[in-house]
Amino acid sequence: MIIILKPTASEADAREILNQIEQSGLKPLHMPGVERTVIGALGDERILQSLHLDNHPQVEHVKPVLSKYKLVSREIYPHDTVIPIGNTPVGGDDFTIMAGPCAIESYDQLLETAKQVKASGATVLRGGAFKPRTSPYSFQGLGLEGLKIMQQVGQEVGMDTITEIMDINDLDDIATHVSAFQIGARNMQNYTLLKAVGETKHPVLLKRGLSATIEELLLAAEYIVATGNPNVMICERGIRTFETATRNTLDLNAVAFIKEKSHLPVIVDPSHGTGVRTLVSPMAKAGVACGADGLIIESHRNPRESVSDAAQALSADDFSQLMQQLVPFIKASGRSIKEFDYAG
Repeated sequence: MIIILKPTASEADAREILNQIEQSGLKPLHMPGVERTVIGALGDERILQSLHLDNHPQVEHVKPVLSKYKLVSREIYPHDTVIPIGNTPVGGDDFTIMAGPCAIESYDQLLETAKQVKASGATVLRGGAFKPRTSPYSFQGLGLEGLKIMQQVGQEVGMDTITEIMDINDLDDIATHVSAFQIGARNMQNYTLLKAVGETKHPVLLKRGLSATIEELLLAAEYIVATGNPNVMICERGIRTFETATRNTLDLNAVAFIKEKSHLPVIVDPSHGTGVRTLVSPMAKAGVACGADGLIIESHRNPRESVSDAAQALSADDFSQLMQQLVPFIKASGRSIKEFDYAG
């Protein structure tokens, strides 16, 4: 339920209503705005109706939140949310580039790749230390050693960092060494994991599951926010369809739809969305054009040597060329890239 206060309402009026909601056993949300204050109330709406808040002299309007996902919806918070990953804002006026290898293979590999992607405009270094692989015989990641490498490289190069979490037992180690969690497609509906990261304030990039609907994705985000962590970013990374020409089908409909329905930032992953190196660039541009707040792209110092996802990894030259081509699209969308010194 949303309670919209009149422009003449004072802070004391808002506090009075918030206390009334809390004392009734519901969860109050305080959302002061420039023109007026909006208050949210989550829980049994029959209890809320019994409070008759619409009779309060400073309440202008009371209306229900119709979507199943309450906290992440624009119904309850109409403005875009900006989430900081370390020193990198995600959302708002800035367009964010996250880039790096699929997996952390060594210190030298990550350091060289980090320098390359930063020089082309990336501010967040991505790389997997714990790798969920379809085959148990594939490279599973360096684990804690990989986290230490990422922390060291991030500090040396001056980049914020993000890596995937698969197990709640790794939560403290990852939070200690890396700027942000990534929850991958396979774990989008791992509700124990969602609630565990929800108990932290660490930024979370939540990737869409292979067969998840948009509503299921937003409800997964709701789990994290409802547990107490508002720092959630949504990632469209392609879904499984009947089409086999590409690795997945990048659902850009979802980007525009989520931007319309949710205040959370949306990141597009054209690398996993296509699985094809030559398709990363056009789909990255399309992601910018349809309203995404950023991109997450796989890049490797030598894609032919990559131990995972080699077919979709960009070389340093490919990544640099893509970034230069993206600039007109980013400018046309009204965004800018932080710390990007491209002169074009």
